[in-house]
Formats: sequence, C-alpha cells, structure tokens
Amino acid sequence: MSVPDYMQCAEDHQTLLVVVQAVGIVSEENFFRIYKRICSVSQLSVRDSQRALFIRYRHHYPPENNEWGDFQTHRKVVGLITITDCFSAKDWPQTFEKFHVQKEIYGSTLYDSRLFVFGLQGDVAEQPRPDVAFYPNYDDCDSVEKRIEDFIESLFIVLESKRLDRATDKSGDKIPLLCVPFEKKDFVGLDTDSRHYKKRCQGRMRKHVGDLCLQAGMLQDALVHYHMSVELLRSVNDFLWLGAALEGLCSASVIHHYPGGTGGRTGVRRLPGGSLPSEAANRHRPGAQEVLIDPGALTTNGINPDTSTEIGRAKNCLSPEDIIDKYKEAISYYSKYKNAGVIELEACVKAVRVLAIQKRGMEASEFLQNAVYINLRQLSEEEKIQRYSILSELYELIGFHRKSAFFKRVAAMQCVAPSISEPGWRACYKLLLETLPGYSLSLDPKDFNKGTHRGWAAVQMRLLHELVYASRRMGNPALSVRHLSFLLQTMLDFLSDQEKKDVTQSLENYTAKCPGTMEPITLPDGLTLPPVPFTKLPIVRSVKLLSLPTSLRPQKVKTLLGQTVSTKSPFIYSPIIAHSRGEERNKKIDFHWVQGDVCEVQLMVYNPMPFELRVENMGLLTSGVEFESLPAALTLPAESGLYPVTLVGVPQTTGTITVNGYHTTVFGVFSDCLLDNLPGLKTNGSTVEVIPALPRLQINTSLPRSAHSLQPSSSDEISTNVSVQLYNGETQQLVITLENIGLEPLEQLEVTSKLLTTKEKLYGDFLSWKLEETLSQFPLQPGKVATFTVNIRAKLDFSCQDNLLQDLSDDGVSVSGFPLSSPFRQVVRPRVESRPTNPSEGSKTGDLGHLKTLEAVLNFKYSGGPGHVEGYYRNLSLGLHVEVEPSVFFTRVSTLPATRMAIQVDKFNFESVPESPGEKGHLANLKQLLEERQEERGLEISSKLDICWRIPSLKRSGEASVEGLLNQLVLEHLQLAPLQWDVLVDGQPCDCEVAAACQVGDPVHLEVRLTNRSPHSVGPFALTVVPFQDHKNGVHNYDLHDVVSFVGSSTFYLDTVQPSGQSACLGALLFLYTGDFFLHIRFHEDCKSKELPPSWFCLPSVHVRALEAQA
Repeated sequence: MSVPDYMQCAEDHQTLLVVVQAVGIVSEENFFRIYKRICSVSQLSVRDSQRALFIRYRHHYPPENNEWGDFQTHRKVVGLITITDCFSAKDWPQTFEKFHVQKEIYGSTLYDSRLFVFGLQGDVAEQPRPDVAFYPNYDDCDSVEKRIEDFIESLFIVLESKRLDRATDKSGDKIPLLCVPFEKKDFVGLDTDSRHYKKRCQGRMRKHVGDLCLQAGMLQDALVHYHMSVELLRSVNDFLWLGAALEGLCSASVIHHYPGGTGGRTGVRRLPGGSLPSEAANRHRPGAQEVLIDPGALTTNGINPDTSTEIGRAKNCLSPEDIIDKYKEAISYYSKYKNAGVIELEACVKAVRVLAIQKRGMEASEFLQNAVYINLRQLSEEEKIQRYSILSELYELIGFHRKSAFFKRVAAMQCVAPSISEPGWRACYKLLLETLPGYSLSLDPKDFNKGTHRGWAAVQMRLLHELVYASRRMGNPALSVRHLSFLLQTMLDFLSDQEKKDVTQSLENYTAKCPGTMEPITLPDGLTLPPVPFTKLPIVRSVKLLSLPTSLRPQKVKTLLGQTVSTKSPFIYSPIIAHSRGEERNKKIDFHWVQGDVCEVQLMVYNPMPFELRVENMGLLTSGVEFESLPAALTLPAESGLYPVTLVGVPQTTGTITVNGYHTTVFGVFSDCLLDNLPGLKTNGSTVEVIPALPRLQINTSLPRSAHSLQPSSSDEISTNVSVQLYNGETQQLVITLENIGLEPLEQLEVTSKLLTTKEKLYGDFLSWKLEETLSQFPLQPGKVATFTVNIRAKLDFSCQDNLLQDLSDDGVSVSGFPLSSPFRQVVRPRVESRPTNPSEGSKTGDLGHLKTLEAVLNFKYSGGPGHVEGYYRNLSLGLHVEVEPSVFFTRVSTLPATRMAIQVDKFNFESVPESPGEKGHLANLKQLLEERQEERGLEISSKLDICWRIPSLKRSGEASVEGLLNQLVLEHLQLAPLQWDVLVDGQPCDCEVAAACQVGDPVHLEVRLTNRSPHSVGPFALTVVPFQDHKNGVHNYDLHDVVSFVGSSTFYLDTVQPSGQSACLGALLFLYTGDFFLHIRFHEDCKSKELPPSWFCLPSVHVRALEAQA
C-alpha cells in the first residue's frame, strides 16, 4: 500500500468502505449531485437489532490499498455503486458491460454492488433488476436514498454471515493464515503444523474477527477479540499484526469514549436506540476501568446471549491514557517494517486526532514529528502537497499555529516547484493566505494599530513578499499592489532604508499599470481583502480645524436673554467623566464655518522615509454637509520634522460637518485615512457648525497701506492697516471704497471706531463720518461698490509746558502787585508738583520737532443674505496709523487787562458748562471730575478763540488748538477765586493804585479779612507779614528790623471759615523812618493750604508811605 489516507481517524475502523464511481461519460456536476445524496446515508440502524452500521464513501480508491483488506477490514472495498448516463436501449448492453468490468477491479472483496442509470426509459428500464436502478433524469430520482438503504442492508447481511462464519469454533478445520501482500513470499515453505504457526493463524484470525465485530456494531465482542489476539500474537512475536490488534483495540476504545468522533466531522454518531450512553460524556477522563471478559463467555453468536448483563459489566476498553500508550506501542511495531510506512503514518494521524480531543498538544506533536520522518515511496508533487497540507491542519488542530503555518507554506512552495511543468500559482497563493494567522498576520491594517507588533517581522515580510510575487504570477496586479501596500504600511518600522527604496520602487512600477484603490478586493473563494490606507506616508500627528480669518469670522447677534445657557454638567469637576479620544474628536468646536467660504484644516505631518516623499491629491474627507474639497500636492524632505500642511475646502450646504479624515495619493496608491485609525493623534475636535451664507466685504482706501502694526492686543482683529501724516489741527478725508466680493447681497452696515492710543491727550473728535449717504446705496449686490468718507482731525497738545512760564520769578509771586481779579497783566508759574517727573512722559524742553502717534480702529459690522436672516454678521476692521507733527507752538501764556487784550473774546461763563449725565454716578474720583470739567472749559475757550493756520507752500491748513495750554493754573487765573481777601490799613481798603499814608512813630492798624464764597469750609490759616523796600533796580531790601517794628506778633491767625462766612485778624506796625514800604503777606505751607489751589491765596500787595510827623 503506497497511497496514505490522511483523513483517517479511529472511528473509521467501524465503517464499511463503499466506492462510488462513474461509468462512461458523466458530467462532474451530475455525478456529485448524486454522490452527495448517497453520502447522506452514512449510518443505518439494523432492523430487529440494537446495532448500527456506518458507511464510508469514496469516489476514488487505489486498488492496491484494497489488497490490505484482510489486515484491516475497513480498508476493504465491500460495496460498489456506479453512476452512468444511458439514453438509448442499444447503448444499454455496452453500459452494463462496463459495469461488470468495474466490478472486477474490486471483485474479490465486494459484498454487493449497484448501478444507477439515468436517462434510459422503455422496456429495458421496466425490467426489474436487483442490482440496477433506472431514473429518467437527475431531477426525478427521489428513491436514491431508499435504494442506498436497501443496499446497505444487503451489505450487512453478507457482513454478518462472514462474521458468524469466522467466529464459529470449527474444531478440526485448519485456520487459514491471513497475510499482507508483502508477506506471502516470506511464508512459503513454513511448517504449517507447528504450534508457533497455529498460534500465528489464531491470533491473526482473532484480530480479523474483531474487525468484523467492530464493523457489525458489536463493540464489546470486538474488544474481547482484540485482547485475545494481542495475547496470542505477542507470544509468537508477530509484530506487524500485533500492532494492528493494538490499533484495533485503541480504535474500539476511542469509539466507546468519544461517541462524537475524533475526525472533526459535523454531527454526532447515533448509537443504537438513538441515544448516547449515560456514561459516554465521562469516557475521556483518566482512570477508566479495564477488565478482561472471560473468552469462554463467547458463544457461537458472539457475546453472551444475556446482553443486558454483559453491557452492565465493566467495559473491556482502554482508559484514555492507555489508548495513547497502545498507539505508541503499535506504531513502534509498524516502524519495524518498511512496507508498512503508510499504516504507520495513518496510525500517527489517528493518535494525533485523539490527543487533540484530550487537549494534550505536546504529546500529539511527538506523533506528528514521527510522521514527518516516515519515508514512503517517491511521492508525486501532488502527494507532497497533500501531505504537508494535512500536517499543517493537524498542527493547527493541536494548537501549534506557527508550526501549522510553516507546513502550509511548504505546501504552497511545493505547488510551484521547478519540477512542475505548469506551476499552480493560484493554489500557492491560496495556501499562503491560509498561513497568515499562524504568523500573527492579518490582512486588515487596523489590527496593526492596536498595541505592540505581534509576531516575527522578518518572517512576516518574507511571507508578504511571496504573496506579492504569487499574485503577480497569477496575473492579478491589483492583488500585488494591495499586498505590497500592506507590506509598506504595516512593516515600515522594520524595513531598512534600502528596503524602503526597493519596496516603493516596486510599488510605483505596479501602480503604473494598476493604480491602488480603496475598494475591497474579493477573491474567488469569498475572502475579502480590505483596503490599505497609507496612514504612515506621511505620518499625521495632529489635526486642527481652523476658524475663518478675522474679517470673515461670523458672529451671532446677542439676544435680550444673552448667551445661550450651557447644557454641560453643573459641576466644576466630575471624576466619572469619560475622557475618550473618540469623544474628543467628535466634540463640536465653538466657532462656525460659513456656507460658500473656503475653510481650512491644519495637519502636522512628517516624512519617515529616507528620501523625498511626494504626496498628491491630498484633501479632506467629510460627512454631514455637502463639501467641495480642494486637493493639494506637497513634497516633504527626507525624514523631515513636523511640517504644517493646510487642507482647504468649501461647504456647499448648511448643517453640522464632521471632518472624518483625509485622502492622499502616494506612490500611485489612493488612500482614505480616517482619524479614528490614526494612533497618537492630537485634535481639537472634528465637528463644526456650518451657518448660512453671508456677504463678503472688501475695503480699499485712498490712503497708502501702513507698515506699522497696531498694538499686539488688537493685532488679531485688524485686517488692513493704513497710515497718514497730519499737522496738528489739520483735518483730512479718508475715502473708503466698499465692494461686495461675495455671492450674497450686503443689506446691513454699522460703523464704529475705537481709539487705541491712550497716553496722548486728544481734543475734539478724532474720527467723524456720515453713514446716511452710503446706506442709501444698500442693499449692495454682489460685485457692486459703494463709497464711505471719514474725516480725520488731529488736535494734540504740543505746548512744551516747561517753556511756557520760564520767565516767572522763583517765588511765584506776581510782579505787578495787582490782584488776580484786576484787569492787569498777570504771569504765573505752575506748582512744582504739576511737572512730569519722567521726561519721556511729557514733552521734552525745546523739542519742537517731536512727532506724536495716534492709532485707531474703524470697525465695519455688516450682514446680508441667509446668514442675516439667521442672526449672523461679520466684522471687518481697518487700522489707522496717524503721525501728527506740530503746527503752531504757544510758548507763553499771559493774562492781560481787558482794555489791552490783543484778541478780544467773549466773557467765559464757566458756571454754565453742563455736567455730563453720568458724571455724578460714575466719576466718584474728584480728581477725574475736575479734569473732565477742565477739558470742557478748555474746549469752550478754544472754540471762542478759533485760531487757524495755513502753510501756502504745502497747501496745508488747520486749526491752532489751545486746549493743552489752558491748564488748571491758567483757568484759575481767568476766573475769580472763591476766597476773597481784603486788606485794610487804618480801616481803609488798600488800593493798589494809591499808597496809604502814615506818620513816623504812629502805629498803623492792619486788618486781613477773608470772605469764603466756596461751597466748603476752609481754614484755619496762618499768615506772616514781611515788609520790604523796592529800590526800583531789581533789588528788594528785606532787612528792615531797625526800620519797621511790629506791635505784637508779625504772624496773623484765621480760624475756620464756613461757606458764605467771614473772618478777620488784626495787627499793627510802627514805622521808625520815612520812606515807601511794601508789605508782602505770606501763607504758612501747612496741610490745610496745600489742599487748595495756589491761586486762592493771592493777596493784594500793601504799599505804605511813612511821612514825617507834623509838629
């Protein structure tokens, strides 16, 4: 026997072998239709008996294997079923003759045979024949199964008769010696009367009867016969048949322990009676009893007639452990015979299947390892493929997946061996696909994104290369591209630089003929190869959805209720919040995109390849909204760092859009890369709301663009910057052209301004405009233009205050000697505290060319179209940079008597300047309140003066602003102080024009009277009277101790004076010499006087003339 049956299993020992073959020309489809129906009748319960008969069908069986039927009866062909087509009566004799010829091939072992004839009708078909069945066609043959059952019953009758004949004890008759084919020549000339020979004959016959009993469904009788055979054959060292007896014993025990079978076939064998024995489920456990039945209990009909008592006794079968030991022993005996290699190989296979059920993989591998090294005859290539494939399946059965994959791959390579004239590349490819799980390979690239890499990368790459080559030899370039793409995507980290170049070069060569797509590839056997997106070419580390530019960013009109109430959790922190990467990606972003406007998504990518990577047709993948993606192409340098790439597109409809990923074309392979499949990706979310379309406003100005950027805090709000240079007080027009460059009409426009410069004091309106004329042109249709005029007027303070009053005397006292309330000229100097301490904060002395800068923003709020209906608008900001040069300087401020003023002005009624409505509520700071009122007074004075300037050579003109000159000190000199001071000499008010006369030696009475006309109480105050003489040459003599004497103290004290109240202090002086004397009344600088303005303490000078006393 040279052809092994790798599908053999232990339970096949109880089956009857029936061969089903075609006679003549029968189509393969029709043959297998009938063959499948015949195979469905594989088990039959014997009538009037508890036994069952099992049939094993084969459509091909080598005749030389039939010669081993005496050695193991399940190898003997006992039934023949032939199928033929016959359409005319004249062809019937020839057809029937072929049937007889076919019978002769297995004639020596056949119990019975049948011929199924299809297509023949008429007299011949109506003649009843026991071994022939006629059917009109393959569709009208309902009785096939019934005829097969009758055929099996006839086989059982013959089987039973042979069993009874062999089992009957015929004393006196010689027992024939059963032989295998290669033994016949060895037994020629042996002494047939020797005791040794007879025991050999008895042992072999017992083994043969055990086989027949097992086939006839008499399991217990078979076990008894096998045990007796083992004892007899062991005594005569008949090792080949002893191995067969041990194998039969193992098979019978396996059938008893594992009613479901060990061959992995679907369905469970039905035992007689239609149910399984109650103890069958526990047959696999160790420790099952082994008790020999007394051979004397056997009768002519087999076991003891009292079947129930026999079955109730302990079974004469092996335990699960003993089964494997006996298999090992049997295989060791087979190995002694070179011609029994097939028997040994099949025994190993049967043992492995039993061990697989027992979950004893390591022991099973020992049997398989033995099977690998069993030498058979020179096998054909097809037989080698079959052998390696079965070894692979058996290793898979016991859980040795990588070993299984190894033999499967060997079988695949055998399909395309050089010795084969027509290599089977399809079979090779199919077997290679089956090896993938064993090497921890999956054809789904998603499986390689989960954790660390599994399996040996070098072996996996070799296998993928073989798949690529096999698919190319099959003539399927799409498969080659798919597998090569998979290799590059999943094994990129394990490829050397040279291998990366080689693989990509091969891929480009393949895709030149067949570009790679994202369509799944379905193989003929139903296996589907999923698409392989190149998520590593390039590698994307972050995806960020970008808001629209500031000038196009939509904003929602706030309702009376304010912002929408948040629907998020009311808790500041919750430990049960699930921080899922998928949830973060799918969260909605707080900005909006606009229908019809270009939207941007920024990707941070890098190139892991050692050469320049060109990515073509890179665009966005979206869902939820109709979206027009605008593809881009980029080239990344070798092994580049993170590189920003911006992908753009235009949403065509409104709703919620989700950015699912991006698509690329790399090396001719088109890839759809989803964000969910990108490991380690950072994103700010992938869902954004698309609102209805809005118009787009573009502005052009009559001024040049500015190179200056506005303050950083507001630079992100400015879309355009313009600059202009003005002289102080000059007004210039800014003409702005408004153009609707969108697709929706511009229906609404609001213009506001904001001054960014805060350190410069600005007087009057810096920017002014009239919007009515522009709005009269609305709605502004797409492509239309409107104009808008803005007046820019710069009025700043260039007064150089350090130079204004530089001619004043150091003591700050007026040299005119007249009170402020008089119309004579007064020149005053500000207090030291009012000067800027930091020169950079104020104007530098004498720096007349100093430029000042003003910055402002014009904000255009506009809307229209469907977006306006939904309550959205856009803001467009224009930045204005104005450089102001000084025009007219005021270097000196003087107050003159009204009769001598150079410029006649109206009376300044400061009391009539209105207070702002919110002044009392918001300006709680008194200092701020005073500054506001000071500015209002300055504006009134400037408007009354209306000083203008003009530069004819430059054709420039403007207003000369004096608001900056009119500081608090000057304003105080332009109004009456609220404290009225009166000085009386000898009871007469002191007049600045007339000197008070007195006599030398007579005391002069001096009274200082204070009237409080302010709304607050003032005082107390301390005053000191200082006499001096003016020599009219700029020298004042204060050393008058010997000339003037005080009667009492020279210091006067005034108590607190209530509003509208009056207070006075008295003193006296004595002049000892004649002459003109002046009295300077000074205030002590205490806390009370410092709180009030200095102008409130200006007392008139006192002029006293001392005359000679009259005799």
